[in-house]
Amino acid sequence: MEKGMISLDQWSETSQVYFLSHFHADHTKGLSSKWNKGLIYCSPITAKLFPVKFPGFRVSLIRVLEVGSLHSIPLVSPSTGSQTIIQVTTIDAHHCPGAVMYLFRGEFGCLLFTGDFRWESSSERTLMGKSMLLNALGGEKVDFLHLDNTYCNPSYSFPPREVVARQIVKIIASHPQHDVIIAINTLGKEDLLLHIASALNTKIWVWPERLQVVHVLGFFDVFTTNTSLTRIRAVPFYSFSIDTLEGLNSMRPTIGIMPSGLPWVVRPHGDPSPSSSLSVSDDLSNCNTNGNHQQNEELSCVRKFHKYIYTLPYSDHSCFNEIREFVKLVQPLNIKGIVSSSSCYIDPRYYFRDLHGQDECNEPSSNKFQQHSEKLQQETPDTSAGKFVTKSSKGRHTVHTQIRTERSLRRKSGYLGLIMSRVSILRRRKRGAKILEIDIVD
Repeated sequence: MEKGMISLDQWSETSQVYFLSHFHADHTKGLSSKWNKGLIYCSPITAKLFPVKFPGFRVSLIRVLEVGSLHSIPLVSPSTGSQTIIQVTTIDAHHCPGAVMYLFRGEFGCLLFTGDFRWESSSERTLMGKSMLLNALGGEKVDFLHLDNTYCNPSYSFPPREVVARQIVKIIASHPQHDVIIAINTLGKEDLLLHIASALNTKIWVWPERLQVVHVLGFFDVFTTNTSLTRIRAVPFYSFSIDTLEGLNSMRPTIGIMPSGLPWVVRPHGDPSPSSSLSVSDDLSNCNTNGNHQQNEELSCVRKFHKYIYTLPYSDHSCFNEIREFVKLVQPLNIKGIVSSSSCYIDPRYYFRDLHGQDECNEPSSNKFQQHSEKLQQETPDTSAGKFVTKSSKGRHTVHTQIRTERSLRRKSGYLGLIMSRVSILRRRKRGAKILEIDIVD
């Protein structure tokens, strides 16, 4: 597809039309109430959230795409000036309310942009999404796959969200005299909160802006801003910290629950005590995602990193095996990760070389990755550049590298492909033990 025709979750460049996959902040950088660059295509739920997220936004610029329906959009080729038609189908991404994938087809071939997604093998919504996607493809291969690679590493293996939700209910029920705070984003994890409310027959407190969001989503009876009506409060991620929990416990017994795939936290500045610090869980692979979930859930993916804080792998992003199954399903000729400028970069081509038609990426062995793992914590890498794939005149696919070389990427990726910003950690140490603010923590 020619540059300047469409933009996917990108708002700084000039394009003819724009597509928004969902309303998380890392996908709306550059979008604001003053937007006037062009039409924005999105799902019905995302369209309803615009007035809440961006008050005063010109709704005349929003075009709604019904999930599962095929839409034709006329565009103009920048190179020839002639009109061309692209066809787009939206697919449920099962990430957060309104989140969708976009399947594009046209003269350029077939392009699938996943946005953020979680397709659990046991989920009925996943089965519906797979059926919808395969029907839309009609037996064709995907030429270009832009993939959610947030947890694209074998180290990450999460149970289904419904299993983790039951674990969270058990934790709350086992602390009947405690207040409970749960860290969430401004959008997402509504299913978790609704499950907790139903299982424990209680309302859940949310902050005023969050109440607006859940009301737009149609949930009017479960959530409240009155703290006297419930002991369970859902709070923003940025307000969730050891300092907060210790302060609350000085007044009333309180536990904190962090439902996230990647619980990055740091030790309080000047406090070497292990009991006062949290660490990154290094054994998420023990959280079995296969077999009898009822039996396995008692084996526990619960981590108590602090006397007041529990963290559980309730992730709205697909784990490695789920990503692998997705790539196997669509069998793309070219693949690119959409997460390329965060504190965690993993090139999906390394793990999925056997599942797509591209063989230009010669990655080093895991032993060479291991040699750089210790160096990882001392470096502050530049992850600003990504890769793009084009189709040559002979139909062969070529990978072009921008700004940095593949060797530089490998050197700074480390064995697990995890990149931590030392500067970011030092800044947070000065402020106390805050949850590390990475781009994506779901």
